[in-house]
Amino acid sequence: MKYCFYIILIIFSLSSCVSTKKLNNKKNISTIVNKARTYIGTPYKWGGTSSKGMDCSGLLVRSFQSVGINIPRTTSEQIYLGKKVNLKKSKEGDLVFFAFGKKKRKITHVGLISDVKSNDNIDFIHASSSKGVIETQLIREYYLRRIRVIRRIL
Repeated sequence: MKYCFYIILIIFSLSSCVSTKKLNNKKNISTIVNKARTYIGTPYKWGGTSSKGMDCSGLLVRSFQSVGINIPRTTSEQIYLGKKVNLKKSKEGDLVFFAFGKKKRKITHVGLISDVKSNDNIDFIHASSSKGVIETQLIREYYLRRIRVIRRIL
């Protein structure tokens, strides 16, 4: 009988954590996006993770840390996070991965979807090697041709 009480207590505790997590996801996503926006204008620096300079994956590391989520440091590791989603079903907080190099399949860049107004009006934040951290329109031929996958962590 004593063990049944503990089992019920554990199940209740876990179920309440899950529902709290779901309720906090929208708030967490908003916090992550807002943190990423604070870096707009930061110069690009390969391997950088501070307001003095940062790269694309460093931007995401710092943004997710704002809600206590530690994600891998590199784009090649971040590509395995969460679940794959279609561009038309993408939401704020999703990660969008690109191949910009000579190898069309090699993931070389990542950004954070920051606003979805409609299927053809989506903004994302990323650390551009030429412009630093910027928020820009995703639905442009330049970016669309290079998207390889979109993944949802939260």
